[in-house]
Amino acid sequence: MQIRTTSLLVSLVLMLAIPAASQAATGIALVHGTGHQSDAYNDYWTYEMVESIRQGLPSGGNLLIVNCNFEEYMWDDAAAGCLATQLYDFITSMNIDDLVVTTHSNGGNVMRWILSNPTWDSRYPTIIENTRWVNGIAASSAGTPLADAVMAGNVFESSVGWLLGYQNDAVRMQQTSWMDYYNENWLLGTSGRPSLPVGFWNIVGTDVETAVWDSDSYCGGYTENLGLEVTQEWLSSCSDGFINCSSQNAAGNLWFYDHDKTRDGEPLSHNQSRRKCFNLDVILRNDI
Repeated sequence: MQIRTTSLLVSLVLMLAIPAASQAATGIALVHGTGHQSDAYNDYWTYEMVESIRQGLPSGGNLLIVNCNFEEYMWDDAAAGCLATQLYDFITSMNIDDLVVTTHSNGGNVMRWILSNPTWDSRYPTIIENTRWVNGIAASSAGTPLADAVMAGNVFESSVGWLLGYQNDAVRMQQTSWMDYYNENWLLGTSGRPSLPVGFWNIVGTDVETAVWDSDSYCGGYTENLGLEVTQEWLSSCSDGFINCSSQNAAGNLWFYDHDKTRDGEPLSHNQSRRKCFNLDVILRNDI
């Protein structure tokens, strides 16, 4: 079992033990989930979330917002290839040797593909060697029954269409039986498989709240949260409206369930876990 705090303490001790000129250059990369993003800064994470997290960096310029086509299979050049290009260029151009990667949803699968298959692409080893750890927010590591429902032709509320992406290859890939196959044969970090080469730490969203009288239900958008309340009907009692808790914690190690660290123990819906909601931004900022 990896101990997150101990790993960070060791890193800090090592940083203090070497001359300032050769100290680690810390950076963070924010990796979006399913979808074809061209402006994830504004459209996926939002200004408020990104700029709050940026405050944790020793050098504010060492932040990468990834924009890729995650409507494709995780190994596709438009997905893992694009992610590898952006991470590799960021690491080499900014001399980053202490990279924290924070992913959301299907972004965790694309990142885990890179970590699990170091010989697939010549850039992968450089990325792995310079990554401190990955924070997997609401990762779909074991898929989601919603993907099964989408591929079966079920119709969902238009308010969550941006989440589901409908019948593209990324959604097809996230069907539960498909992810079982990938986890058993291609991906590391799940039960019975070798560990990932770097820590993969899960933040698990456990519920969706949409009480009209509760201001917390409006964080991230009330309509979006209401849509996730609808999709919870396809999921277990512990889910963020898009992914079951068991899937969110299927690979790597648990960092925390939302209510253990958020303000007032508020749950994080799948939409809220990429937003400045209930001090999540501060938790991620302090993690750097």
